[in-house]
Parts: sequence; structure tokens; C-alpha cells
Amino acid sequence: MRGFKERRHEYMSLMRVLQMVLSALLAGSLWWHSKTSTFRQLQDQEGLLFFMGVFWGYFPLFTALFTFPLERPILMKERATDMYRLSAYFMARTLSDLPIEIGLTIIFVVIVYLMANLRHGFLSFIYTILAVCLDVTASQGVGFCIGAAIMDVQKASTLASVIVLGFMLAGGYFIQNIPPFIGWVKYLSFQAHTYKILTYIQYEDAVNVRLHGDLANSVLALAVMVVAYRAIAYISLRRMKISV
Repeated sequence: MRGFKERRHEYMSLMRVLQMVLSALLAGSLWWHSKTSTFRQLQDQEGLLFFMGVFWGYFPLFTALFTFPLERPILMKERATDMYRLSAYFMARTLSDLPIEIGLTIIFVVIVYLMANLRHGFLSFIYTILAVCLDVTASQGVGFCIGAAIMDVQKASTLASVIVLGFMLAGGYFIQNIPPFIGWVKYLSFQAHTYKILTYIQYEDAVNVRLHGDLANSVLALAVMVVAYRAIAYISLRRMKISV
């Protein structure tokens, strides 16, 4: 609860909400009442789906990235005096951010979905929200993982920028035929899996879609990332040396 109260004002500040709403309105305006009648129109709408995955993979990751490095002095001091278990602190910190981040995500998706005139149907709408929320949760895990492993804001930011760039380029929108020696990157890219899921939701019955995707495998991959990246972050914190 302490973590939630401390970060609630940071997340729900007027500027943060305004940023999300204006970003959604901008995206919705650019893709206003998008259509899929022609191949070029279909490409345009696919661009929106990819943008949604990238946008909500970027902000949560870099927000989570600074969580542990910025709190390192306090964490080390309180752990040295055995004020609480590391597992309790970790769960509180990783879960306190999530409800508000999910709330902002839902606001964004609702605005963009309606303005861009994406696939009609309640289930498609709900599945899209769930897919982007899963993207948010996975990207947060990456941020926690990098931050906990490095514990240096500048170094963590540099590494995260390169990783996000690699994940985005391998996300399936810019390039299809990735050389085998670096093809493994797309399997680690939460943006690639999110793009596949969103594409599947929107064009399930279409035939001329570049990335129809395997929905079950992509959902499973993101679910594994949600758990695995957080587990690595926790292990990294456990290995951190405590000094009084």
C-alpha cells in the first residue's frame, strides 16, 4: 500500500493523464475511421496496431526501469536492519504500479479504438484491451529486470534503449525475413508478440495479411515474459550486496 500511495500521484498527475489522452487523440486523428478496403489502407491500419504495441511497450518499460536503481539506498538500509522481507518489498513495488498503468492503457485503447474504427464487435474490443495490457505487463517486467540487474540509472537507460530498439525493429512490421543469426530476437520481443495478437484479433477472417500469427503461442510467450523477467529481477535483487 505504501508503494501505491507514493506513486499514485506520480502516475495520475494531471500532466500524465493529459499526455495519454492527447497521444490517444493524436493517434485516433491520424487513423480516423481507418478502412481495409485496399492493400494500402490495410497497411495503414496495421501501422496503427504496431504503434499501439510499441507505444505501450516503451512507457511502462522506462517507468519500471528506474524503480529499483532510484530506491537502492533506501532498500539497502532497510534490508540491512531487517525491516521487511525482500519478497514483500518486491511484490509491493512491482504490483503497486500495475493498476494505474493498466487504467491509463484502457483509456488510451478505448479512445484510439473508437476513433480509428477498428474491428466492430465487443469481443474484439475486449481482446484488444487485454492484449495491450499484457504488452504493458511484459514490458514492465523487462524494465524491472534491467533496472535490478544493473542498478545504475544511466547504464540501465542506455542498455534499455538498445534493447527496445532491437525489439521494435524485429517486431514484424519493418522486416519479415530476418537473418538466422539474429532471428532469435523476434522471439524475445514483446512488441512482436503483441503485434501478432492484435493482427490476429483484427483480421482473423482475412486472407491477405502479412502476419496472421499464432495467437496461442504469442499469448503464452507474453505470459512467460511477465513471470520470467520479474523472476530475474528478483534474483538480481537477492544477489545485491547489502552494506550498512
